[in-house]
Amino acid sequence: MRGRGKRIRSAYDSAARRARGTTIAALGIAVFFVAGCGSGAPDVPQQDASVSDALGGENAEGYSRAYRPRPFVFPDDHGPHEDYRNEWWYLTGNLTTERGRRFGYQLTLFRIALSPETPADDSLWRTRQLYMGHFALTDVEAGKHRAFERFSRGAIGLAGARAEPFRVWLEDWSISAKHDGVFPLAVQASEEKVSVQLTIPGGPPPVLQGERGLSRKSSELGNASYYYSYTRLPTEGTVEIDGERFRVNGSSWLDREWSTSVLGAGQTGWDWFALQLDDGRDLMYYRLRGAGGGADSHSQGIIRAPDGRVTPLSSASVTLKELETWTSEATGDRYPTSWRLSVPSEEIDIEARAVLPNQEMRLTVRYWEGAVDVSGSASGQGYLEMTRYKIDP
Repeated sequence: MRGRGKRIRSAYDSAARRARGTTIAALGIAVFFVAGCGSGAPDVPQQDASVSDALGGENAEGYSRAYRPRPFVFPDDHGPHEDYRNEWWYLTGNLTTERGRRFGYQLTLFRIALSPETPADDSLWRTRQLYMGHFALTDVEAGKHRAFERFSRGAIGLAGARAEPFRVWLEDWSISAKHDGVFPLAVQASEEKVSVQLTIPGGPPPVLQGERGLSRKSSELGNASYYYSYTRLPTEGTVEIDGERFRVNGSSWLDREWSTSVLGAGQTGWDWFALQLDDGRDLMYYRLRGAGGGADSHSQGIIRAPDGRVTPLSSASVTLKELETWTSEATGDRYPTSWRLSVPSEEIDIEARAVLPNQEMRLTVRYWEGAVDVSGSASGQGYLEMTRYKIDP
């Protein structure tokens, strides 16, 4: 598929650039982490859209919205939900070699609807679906974090998603089931001498986030998503960097979410923690931030016990404190890279610290996403995402 993509790239490059500009301008970058910043790519226009513009209720007419809990049906819900404006398949994980060399990885594939209406069926190139991919690898020993981005229309096989057999892809970046169902999963991505080829045999059943899978992000009707997570997935395979190949194993986290609008007025960004503790518990918490930086009351999360029991977390039950910050020399943005997270009711008092401070994703959308170590009342590893830490001039 990659070879085919190379052969036809010259035919659609200019159209893809126009689609990027159109999508970014129309939807405020139209995807999960709008950080309000420009692109690292020279052919993508600079933007400064707000999260509220991108994920609020404007431009939602004609799309389906998440109003109430719904039954989840698998494998159907692993596939696309094209009546909603935004959707993503989101993998992060921590991997190690036999000698203990550590890597963090991220592969996220986004589907972005450009219109709620089905286009005329007069060209194989015509589609209302745009796909964007983010791929990143953190090499802890080398002290390097590399991030890449792709765009393609969901047409002529360049990008797409399906439920049976499950597959989501953007050229040769893909997450796909090897057989019927969803597991085992094959994960692959390669760019500029950096690649991952991973297998995820399976794991515990998914956790339905929020209210039976309805994750409300504000008090405004319809500002919500459908959201479920596979919180602890054994992972094995290879990582290749600059011609050197490593056998690795570790654990991944898979998030699935789709929506049309989520954030309400006054909400500007968020901090998202996905932590796998060594005692077998998994913790997810996202703090929605208001204009003043404080936690919005719709911030929430879960703790999953080793026996599968799930305890919901509210904004009132979690305390977050920034301990250290790092300022990007490339962008001037300042991010908290060490946090204290406390859940007194669960006897959790931990620190989540970035394995490398510089895990900034300097792409069309700028944000921080990277591997963290956990210490304190429990140890472990995980991933942290932070948006809207742009320092305004």
